Amino acid sequence: MTTIKAMRLASLVTAINVLVASGFSIAAIFRPEAVVPAGSIPTEASLLLAMYAAARTIPLALFALAAIYQRATSALLILGTLAGAMQLLDAGIGLFQHDLGKFAGPLFIAVLQFFAVYLLHRSVRITQQNQAPMNAATAGQPRPGVPPYAALRCLAKPRYASFMTSTADGN
Repeated sequence: MTTIKAMRLASLVTAINVLVASGFSIAAIFRPEAVVPAGSIPTEASLLLAMYAAARTIPLALFALAAIYQRATSALLILGTLAGAMQLLDAGIGLFQHDLGKFAGPLFIAVLQFFAVYLLHRSVRITQQNQAPMNAATAGQPRPGVPPYAALRCLAKPRYASFMTSTADGN
């Protein structure tokens, strides 16, 4: 898979993942009965936990969407992995509650997220490996438009006067 296709897939899956997670946490604030176990009565504690969930998922969604917009591959790899881990933990909560819907949905999204992140990581790694021989072949040649040894000029200028004024007695 090309890097562009892998980036598009990872962007799509990550965007869906963080928007769904944020949507559920926001919905839990306004309708806590939608997320508490069947037969339970929503309390102020469930509202407080929903606000904690929103406080974590909303910034993650904003940062992930910003990484997608900026096409920041390394940020998307990290945030996509984090979003997948959060969904995997949500699946564990669904399993603990013995609720198939709260287990299967997050588990599916987590597996899809990890797969998309894996494909992106693999395509970036392959691209870097293919570019390394080309960069190694031209390593000894000067870059166009850059005078030879221009980067070494900064080494010829003393940066600290005390370094140049040291005496033979070690002062």
